[in-house]
Amino acid sequence: MSILKTYPWRNKKVGKARWVRPKKTGLVLVLALLLAVVAGCAPREPAAPQGESPQATPPQTMDIAVYYVKTTADNMFLVREVHKVAKSESVATAALNELISGAPQTSGAYKVLPADTKVLGIKIDQGVATVDFSPEVLKANVGASGEALGISSIVNTLTEFPTIQKVQFTVDGSVDKGIDWWGHVGLHDQPFKRDLNSVYEPVIWVTSPTPGQSVSSPLKIRGTAMIFEAVVSYRLKDASGNVIATGNTMATAGAPQRGEFSADLAFTSGQPGTGQLEVFETSMKDGSDINKVIIPVVLP
Repeated sequence: MSILKTYPWRNKKVGKARWVRPKKTGLVLVLALLLAVVAGCAPREPAAPQGESPQATPPQTMDIAVYYVKTTADNMFLVREVHKVAKSESVATAALNELISGAPQTSGAYKVLPADTKVLGIKIDQGVATVDFSPEVLKANVGASGEALGISSIVNTLTEFPTIQKVQFTVDGSVDKGIDWWGHVGLHDQPFKRDLNSVYEPVIWVTSPTPGQSVSSPLKIRGTAMIFEAVVSYRLKDASGNVIATGNTMATAGAPQRGEFSADLAFTSGQPGTGQLEVFETSMKDGSDINKVIIPVVLP
């Protein structure tokens, strides 16, 4: 009698045995199990805390110019500062809120508007911005000089925006409620125009180009200055610090008035990368650079 025995890799009859390739299914399952065990032992990235995104987008910001009052031993004037605030579509409101609650960066500068003042609304019509303040705005006690500068600080802050040429105020929706304002200058002559002659610091500021801007020839230079004989000088350096262009221009007025200046500076490209524009006054005493402003720019 022939002996019959069943093997998974042979024919049923031993006498006629031949190899049958083992099926891959079992081998694949074993390998998958091993890989799962190894993966479970591998270090993992820590999970983000609940409520936080593992790739949170940093908040967007924008630069705005605000004007604060500064008092010295023999003078009182305005200072212009550029602050970085949260990006907003309501830029005029954001600027006034920074004027109320922001921290002055200039030594000796301070805020005039009371801290609990609220901006109830801003309407812009044909270049005139009407700002409605809460009644807390009337609590300031700054004296006649401080009152005039406080009003100018608001007006100059808002007229930084090209859509605003004049500014007028209401209090809690009423013109009459705040007509005497802080008790000295009052609001009788509103709307108010932009006036930079009381802005002593910084001596020079540049509105174009902006920091980090990519520039090409000719480079458009714009700004204001309060300097002797109104002569504004400038130079452009490439990424290696080499001077590739220089020049000067005249502001529309000289000290003690503040004048606007503009120039188009032609240049040939030097070392590409981040260079810098330097705008300054030349000292009449020794020819050195004074009141220098440095703006980093990207050169082609």
